[in-house]
This record gives sequence, structure tokens and C-alpha cells, in this order.
Amino acid sequence: MQQLLQVSSFFDGETLHKNCVVELLDGRVIHAEAISGHHPHAEQIQGLMAPGLIDVQVNGGGGVLLNVAPSTQTLDVMFKAHAQYGTTAMLPTLITDDVAVMEKTADVISEAIANKQAGIIGVHFEGPHLSVPKKGVHNASFIRPVSEREMAVFCRQDLGRVVVTLAPENVAVEDIKRLVDAGVHVCLGHSNADYETVAKALAAGASGFTHLFNAMSAFQSREPGMVGAALLDDNSWCGLIVDGHHVHYDSAKLAIKAKQQGKIMLVTDAMSPVGSNEDSFELLGATVIRDGDRLNATTGELAGSCLDMAMAVKNTVEKLQQPLEEALRMASLYPAQFLKIDKAYGHLKTGAVADFVIFDDELNVRQTWVNGARIV
Repeated sequence: MQQLLQVSSFFDGETLHKNCVVELLDGRVIHAEAISGHHPHAEQIQGLMAPGLIDVQVNGGGGVLLNVAPSTQTLDVMFKAHAQYGTTAMLPTLITDDVAVMEKTADVISEAIANKQAGIIGVHFEGPHLSVPKKGVHNASFIRPVSEREMAVFCRQDLGRVVVTLAPENVAVEDIKRLVDAGVHVCLGHSNADYETVAKALAAGASGFTHLFNAMSAFQSREPGMVGAALLDDNSWCGLIVDGHHVHYDSAKLAIKAKQQGKIMLVTDAMSPVGSNEDSFELLGATVIRDGDRLNATTGELAGSCLDMAMAVKNTVEKLQQPLEEALRMASLYPAQFLKIDKAYGHLKTGAVADFVIFDDELNVRQTWVNGARIV
């Protein structure tokens, strides 16, 4: 079906244009051009059309958590909660858990991918092969070495894009290579590894860092740690939680200044309260309390976030003083490049999947479209 939309502002993923007509056909962008005046046959939309936001770390939303209830219904609730805030594609994230839960989750993701369930493009396994000293809110009783059973889950070829977060001091270089050879995007995180160990993991094909600064060995003068390795490496991507709680805004500014442009992507690490009125929940034996826009376990640790992607973009513009275009790329193009789906996602040039968001002047989401259909 052909659609014509006229928007007052249009960001194609590279350049911001004014007064554009965008032509869609069968869920793809086939043409966009700036015009003067009013197009008589186009639907008129006031606001900024930008590429849909891609979140590679989503634990929950809408009052549900993937770990608690892995099902396609849970995925649907999570996605609808985040779509209100401009997310058009996401990786549901399973934190450290029993291998049977991992297998169940993989089956659910496989079903979602096979049925082209809206918004679900893969899965992120955050653990269980992590460092106990840097576990954060993860349950230490489930942290363990890699076995063939977990490898079989990670290396499945029916899960869309697969991200695995691991601690390189606890996973052999050979296993990292094996994961990368199977198409897995290996991220390093929840780790106390020294710089040399991180460098070996990068050489083995690891390509990302999970929530930069958080739950990883710190940068120091005599030992750069995982933070130093992440900032120095030009070929890897760093997820960044810009909520003012996980990372000081000035630390985030420094990271953006130090890291190769295009290699920092916004993530939410969102938990079940996003898109709901929930003020507390249980997470693998821990009670998590919401205080405003902050989540803490009763034992003190930060426990994910209440952040949504639209607020992450807004904070990046207002708190980090990044240009709007760059903030939008950090939320769309750069995650797409990390996942190697940027031929069709992360921009709105000819041939792109018609996933996009309409923002108002305050960067609030007014509409969300997926595959050329409005869903919010």
C-alpha cells in the first residue's frame, strides 16, 4: 500500500530537512523530498519524523519482566510499553538465571521472530557468565562457568540478533571466538577484568560493552581497566544509560568526547515500571523499589532503570549538550550498526524499513510507526 506523509521536519538519519513529503510503499521508505507549500494528497503531520529508536537492553516494561514470565504475551506487553516512547525495535533482555529459563526464553524469542512479532528483533542474554564482585543486582547463585547447554542456546540461528554479555576473566578466549563465529554479538560487562584481559577479548571478536562505567573495572592511572579499554578501542560500541543515576552527566560527556564518534549508543536497561504505575517488584529474590525515576534493590544496588528511549534522547540533548541529530543517531543508527542491521534500520533513506517516530518540539513522542503502520 502506498502512503504519502508530509512532515514539518524530517531527519533521515544523517541530515535534518524541513517540510518534506515521505513516500512509503509496503512498509518501506521509497522516496523523500523537501517541497515548498502544501502537498494536496499527503497526510499532514506536525512535528519531527525521525528513525525509530532501537534499544538493545530491555528487561521489562508495562509491569512485566522477561525473567519472571518468558512468553510472547510478555514480549507484546513490553514492546507496547516502550513503543509509547519511540522504541520501534528492541532486544528483550534476560538477566542471569537458570539455564532452563534461558532455554524457555530462547524458544519464546524464536516463536516471536518466526511470527514477525512487532518490535522484537532478537534477544540479549545479560549473563550468567559474569563476575560475582561486579554482579550488581544479578543473583550470585546463578552465576556460573559456560557449559555446552548455554552455548547451545547462544548459538541458535533462529533468534534474530543475539547479544551475550559476559565477563572475559571468566570466559575463555576460545569460547568468545566460538560465539562470534556463530554470529553472536559479544558484549563485555559485569566484569572486574584488567585491561589486558579485556584487550584479548576484543581481539577475539567481542564488539561491545554493556552499560559503560556500570558494573565494570574502573579507569585508573596504572590500570585502565574495562572502562579505559572501552574508551580507547575504536572498533567497539558502548551502551550508555543517560538517566543521571547510572552515570554522572559529566562522565557521560567525557565518554562521548573520548570515544570514537558513532560508537556510543543509548540504552535503557529498563525494568517493568516503564509504561506502568508499578512502584516495586521482585527480581530473582530481590525486592526493587522505585523512587521517582530511580530503581534500587533493598540491598542498595541500582536495579536497572525507569528510563525510556525518548527520555534518553532528551537527556542527551539537554544534559549532555549533544546536537539533536547526534542524539537521535545514538538511539537509532548506532545501535543498528552495532547489530549489523543498518542497511534497513536506523535511518529513513530509500529502502529503509518504515519504522519512525514523530516528536513534538519538546521531544515528546506523538506517534510511533512500525513497518509503515501507526501503532501509537
